[in-house]
Amino acid sequence: MSEQPQVQVTYDVSDGVATITLDSPHNRNALSRALVGGLFEALERAAEDDSARVVVIAATGSVFCSGADLSEAAAGSMEEGAREIVRLQRVILMHPKPVVCRLQGPVRAGGTGIVAAADVVVASEAATFALTEVKLGLAPAAISLTVFPRMTSRAAALRALGGEVFSAAQAQADGLVTEVVPADGLDAALATVTASLATGALQGLRETKKLLNAPLVEHLDAHGRDVAALSARLFGSEEAKEAMTAFLSRKR
Repeated sequence: MSEQPQVQVTYDVSDGVATITLDSPHNRNALSRALVGGLFEALERAAEDDSARVVVIAATGSVFCSGADLSEAAAGSMEEGAREIVRLQRVILMHPKPVVCRLQGPVRAGGTGIVAAADVVVASEAATFALTEVKLGLAPAAISLTVFPRMTSRAAALRALGGEVFSAAQAQADGLVTEVVPADGLDAALATVTASLATGALQGLRETKKLLNAPLVEHLDAHGRDVAALSARLFGSEEAKEAMTAFLSRKR
């Protein structure tokens, strides 16, 4: 049996911008334990990097993030994984530097939590979104603490209960995305945003982020343990296991 490609999260700094890149194309940048661990390490590195004033989370391949690694989820408990997704959102919210998401392609399920926790989101018109958990007998529990507050209540209900794909323009109208641009203008738009953010003094950036994200952090701290437990319970249910197994068999 051939070994799976090693999951990588790369880190690079240029002109005051630290770029953290999800580089796990073999599973469409799914939130495996290895990928989430790499994200934590890169975010900590960026926080301590004096040469970086802004952080960009990007991805290789055609998909930004496909959500939870269902192969891992179907094989064992998601209790720790759900807690780590909650913690990841908190780390992004509390990061001392502005965090910008560069969305070149689809974002699904748990990946939306990274997007919602970020401060600014620049998306290509090619990016699409879907909160697909409901289709698998799950709920967007662990990511609900950032995703739902970013969205209008009507939009959140439609997206979470319907589980259907929606466009970057719709995500912008819903409150998830800051700016939508043509695919060939994504990097130029990102450069404009990061250059503007990088003009801020580090103390000003840090303290302004705290003010902006205080309600989300308070909400997450109050309910994080409960939604992580709910997520683990749903992933461990027979209904969800059967749905995930069927989904994975269709992908093979």
